[in-house]
Amino acid sequence: MRLDPTAFSKGALQVVAHLQRSGFEAYVVGGAIRDLLLGKQPKDFDIATNATPEEIKQCFRNARIIGRRFQIVHVRAGGEIIEVTTFRGHHDAGQSNKTAQAAQSGRLLRDNVYGTLEEDTFRRDLTINALYYNTTTHQLIDLLNGADDISAQLIRIIGKPVDRYTEDPVRMLRVVRFAARLGFDLEGDTEAAIGEARHLLADIPTARLFDEWLKLFMNGFSEPTFLLLSHFDLLSLLMGDNVSISESKEGAYALQKKALKNTDQRVADGRPVTPAFLLAALYWPAAEHRSAALAAGGEAPIQAMHSAGQQIVLEACRRLTVPKRFSLAMRDIWDLQPRLERMQPKKVRDLLANRWFRAAFDLLLLREQTSNMSTHCSEFWEHKQAQYPELVGSARGRSEKPASRGRRRRRPPNP
Repeated sequence: MRLDPTAFSKGALQVVAHLQRSGFEAYVVGGAIRDLLLGKQPKDFDIATNATPEEIKQCFRNARIIGRRFQIVHVRAGGEIIEVTTFRGHHDAGQSNKTAQAAQSGRLLRDNVYGTLEEDTFRRDLTINALYYNTTTHQLIDLLNGADDISAQLIRIIGKPVDRYTEDPVRMLRVVRFAARLGFDLEGDTEAAIGEARHLLADIPTARLFDEWLKLFMNGFSEPTFLLLSHFDLLSLLMGDNVSISESKEGAYALQKKALKNTDQRVADGRPVTPAFLLAALYWPAAEHRSAALAAGGEAPIQAMHSAGQQIVLEACRRLTVPKRFSLAMRDIWDLQPRLERMQPKKVRDLLANRWFRAAFDLLLLREQTSNMSTHCSEFWEHKQAQYPELVGSARGRSEKPASRGRRRRRPPNP
């Protein structure tokens, strides 16, 4: 099968050609080939080779080895960064220069075991990503019939799904991500094994889970991702019970889904998105419920919301290591809700100037659209934004660090 040569980036073609001239095998691999077969233009071009990371680095002046669990090489070519990986081998290869380490649970901690193209094929996660293309000979290498699965719109794990999920439980999230992104179905065994292995996600470091959360929710297909995570009972393992609990409340669930849909539309339109707003919207039902409980216990509404925000963020961070710049923003967005509802004339200018006013206003709109709230509040703030457009978001919020002023020199005492 011959793919259009002009569809490949110049950098990828240069790296493949140079590795081959140096006596190594080299192929464009994985998602780029999958996307080309789907008629889409890839964003990135990754390369697989039988050269070791050290040999790759010797071939290119602008190259550096990164990673510990999986060593890869970033090569700068044609004004872009090309990711080059060495063929992975079986763990029992036994060569002294090949190392793999697994936890007692079976999860791989290190995996720098090198091998052949055939071995590398079986080490990849999905058949639709186990595609290799020689840009010199225009040959497609498809040992596991990944092209057929693309045609059938199927996500299929390579090997025994339970074993592959045990090696790396994050593969379950990747399966969901590709299914949501491509609109594919899960092959039967690939789907069934999730129920057996889902508990293993509890062992994944929370910082890594947040990195995966960004891939799941910030790339334009967050709504179908959310629905699939819920369907496979993975959402609470990723984000905790404070998100999935709202499924039993129709209005809260509608707010979450509308926030996801709006985020996907912004990505499609090329407009900026921030994790802070989507996190605030997804956890809002829990924050609102906790705030109401605290208020019923005697706390003033504004203080109740502030306390609830602190508690919900703390509980969320037990599953996701949310960076402080986002967690503080989430609390700001929530804190502004009761303040916006008061519509106090004396507070208008200060609230408009808050760094997170616009995000808080967007959350207010979602609340009105998915509940019995009157639109009087949003209409009030629409008018004020039109009246003072220069103020909106003009002040630095607490979640934004002040600029460094350097060390101040002390004045000498007066003589």
